[in-house]
Amino acid sequence: MRKLFYLNKIQMTLKDKIFNIQTENDFQKVALEIFNFQFENNPVYRSYCDLLYVHPSSVKSITQIPFLPIEFFKTKNVLSSGDVPKVIFTSSGTTGSTVSRHFVTDLNIYEESFTRGFENFYGPIEDFVILGLLPSYLEREGSSLIYMANHFIQKSNHPESGFYLNQMDELADKLITLDSSGKKVLLIGVSFALLDLVEKHSFNLKNTLIMETGGMKGRRKELIRSELHNVLKKGFGVQTIHSEYGMTELLSQAYSKGDGVFECPPWMRVLTRDTEDPLSLVENQTGGINIIDLANVNSCSFIATQDLGKVNSNGNFEVLGRFDNSDIRGCNLMVF
Repeated sequence: MRKLFYLNKIQMTLKDKIFNIQTENDFQKVALEIFNFQFENNPVYRSYCDLLYVHPSSVKSITQIPFLPIEFFKTKNVLSSGDVPKVIFTSSGTTGSTVSRHFVTDLNIYEESFTRGFENFYGPIEDFVILGLLPSYLEREGSSLIYMANHFIQKSNHPESGFYLNQMDELADKLITLDSSGKKVLLIGVSFALLDLVEKHSFNLKNTLIMETGGMKGRRKELIRSELHNVLKKGFGVQTIHSEYGMTELLSQAYSKGDGVFECPPWMRVLTRDTEDPLSLVENQTGGINIIDLANVNSCSFIATQDLGKVNSNGNFEVLGRFDNSDIRGCNLMVF
């Protein structure tokens, strides 16, 4: 009981620091504090660090912190908290496949992260009518994206906000009506569903922001992002297509405002690792994406993903592909 009280006290202190990061020095300091905390309180992460012979006493920079392979979320309970999880977010997967599980003990942290993150780039959620076109996520349980989108819909305070599953004609009419009225609209959708919509209807939208969350979910042939965006720009009659980059194992999101280059909120960073040597970081070249998400204070904040990308000198990044599951070192790439 005393240990749980001690853990909760530390977690609350760290939470306050996470969302008050203003400088790079702030980020480095908080990241090292969270690394020390998770090394001591996350058995899975501690074991991984021990296997690499890495101890906090030798870690002086975020570039020296080990990144836990994201596959561990499929087979282990990745937790740095003694609290009972409030929700378990799960990834989508094919029948019989093992899905990732993210045990979230404090939903307030998730809500603060995605709310502050969105408003950092786009302003108050209340300014938008939020329309969600996320059929593959609505059709299953445990989606962190649906949790976020639903929260946006509720916070928008617009009666027109809501989810759409298979009501393409109704959604098209709603989009045209709202856009013509001058209201600011955010349509957030999975890629294949957005393509389905513009194949059935054509638009010339002036006040609507189109945001794709990526992924064809096996419904369509994968397209490179520029090709997908060109089709969507023409179909919706807009100049740019925005993108959201997030995943089940994270509590934060990065956003792109139309050029395929993503920007992180102040408590999130992306680094790249060598595709042949996963323990070595690289700069100014394509590598495996490593993510520091300090909002993951109660699970693991340092994750080596299966995505490939490139980080620019200003810290923004591009997503260029994925590691082939048959060769985790990345000799063969599956580009989308």
